[in-house]
Amino acid sequence: MIEFLVFIKLTIAITFVIGLSVLAEHVSPKVAGILSGYPTGSAITLFFFGLEVSPDYAAKSAVFNMVGLSASLTFVYAYYIASKYFNKYNIILSSLSAIASYFLVVWVLHHIKINTYMAILIPILFSFLYLYLFKNIKDINITNKAKLSYKTLFVRAFFAALIILLITSVPKFVGPTWAGLFSAFPTTLFPLMLIIHMTYSKAHVHTVIKNVPIGMFSLIIYSLTVSIVYPMYGIYWGTLISFATATLYLLIYKKVRSVIDKFKYAVKVKSK
Repeated sequence: MIEFLVFIKLTIAITFVIGLSVLAEHVSPKVAGILSGYPTGSAITLFFFGLEVSPDYAAKSAVFNMVGLSASLTFVYAYYIASKYFNKYNIILSSLSAIASYFLVVWVLHHIKINTYMAILIPILFSFLYLYLFKNIKDINITNKAKLSYKTLFVRAFFAALIILLITSVPKFVGPTWAGLFSAFPTTLFPLMLIIHMTYSKAHVHTVIKNVPIGMFSLIIYSLTVSIVYPMYGIYWGTLISFATATLYLLIYKKVRSVIDKFKYAVKVKSK
C-alpha cells in the first residue's frame, strides 16, 4: 500500500510539472503562471493528508493551507527580487532566498491565532499586494523552445517528485497547523520556476511569477471548499467538488478578462 501511494504521488507530480513546463513553452509563461496557482500541489498534499490520516485532519489543515498561501506568494516575490539583483549563482541564491522567505512567513503565521475568516482574508490581501508589486513585469513569450529529451523530462520530473514526497510526509511528524502551513509550499510551482529559469532566462520566469497571484485565488477557493466538504462528503467527492469550485473561478476569470480586453480594444480603436 505504501509503495502504491508513493507511485501515485510521483506520477501526479511528474504529470503536473511537465505539463506546466510544456504549456509555458508552447502557449505562454503567462498562462503557465496563472495555472500554476490551480490546486495541484496543495490538492495532492491535502488529499493524501485525508487518505493517510483522516478527512477531518485534512479539513483542518486546509484552513491553515489558505493562510500558508501568503507564504507561497512571498516565496515567489523573494525569488523575483533575488533573481533581479543577483548575477552570479542567480538560480541558487534566488531559490535559497525564496525558501528562507517562505519559512520565515510560515514561522510568523504559526504564532498567530487563526480563524476561518482570517484564513480567507490574509491570502486575499497578499494576492492583491503582489498583483500590485508585479504590475510592471512584462509578459514575455518563449520563442526558441528547448528540445524535450528524455534527460530533460527526467530532470523536470525529479524536482517535483522530491518536493511532493517531502511535503506530504509532514503530517506524520507534526500537527494539522504546521502540516497545513507546509502544505501551501509551491510544490509544482517551484520546480516549474527552476525549469523555466534554467532552460531559458529570468525574464521568462518573471512572466510566470507575475501571473501567480491571479491563479492563487483558485487555490484559496479550493482550500476553503476542502475545509467545508471533506468532513461532509469524504476525500473523493470532496476533492471533486473542490476542483469544481476552483475551476469555476478560472472560467469566470477568463470570461471577465476577455470582456475587459475587448472593451479596452474598442476604446483604443475609437480613440484613433
